[in-house]
Amino acid sequence: MRMKKISILLTMFLLVLAGSATAQEERELTRAEKKALQERIDSLEYAEAVQALNDRAFTLEADRVVFKYGQTAYVTPNTNFVSVQDDKATVQVAFNIPVNGLNGLGGVTVDGKFSKYDLKTDKKGNVMLNFNAMGTGISARVDITLYAGSNKATVDILPNFSSNRLTLNGVILPLHKSQVFKGRSL
Repeated sequence: MRMKKISILLTMFLLVLAGSATAQEERELTRAEKKALQERIDSLEYAEAVQALNDRAFTLEADRVVFKYGQTAYVTPNTNFVSVQDDKATVQVAFNIPVNGLNGLGGVTVDGKFSKYDLKTDKKGNVMLNFNAMGTGISARVDITLYAGSNKATVDILPNFSSNRLTLNGVILPLHKSQVFKGRSL
């Protein structure tokens, strides 16, 4: 119910924005107006992301992967993600390489159930989510940080039986807005 209200508000805001843009065709927005407009959009995206975390129905679409020793790889967001829906969690990484990988996309996809879903907000408005994911091919602690004022987030995946830590950077979206392509899971 609440997610629908946020979606309706966001849609109305974008329609008003489009209407005002066509009404102001003769003059371009000033730098301050552009900044204020971007801040409004970011705050709406932040509210939508927080609601998705609370509803346990979100996808973090990653555009960058950071490996254990700091090496970074830029990746495609629709094939690199962490997703939570109902009581299930999915973690998928797929690199732009010529090898198919275990999931058919050049990486790995693992599904499992999650437990200990712990959601907290600090004084600055950053939202931290921690949960454990267990299933075939995955036994890990997942730590997500949603930064205040936008839908940008970081997820740290810490396997329980190895030290192969993986960090994904991207944006948090509600499931109905997510455009991910899931590969073959283990």
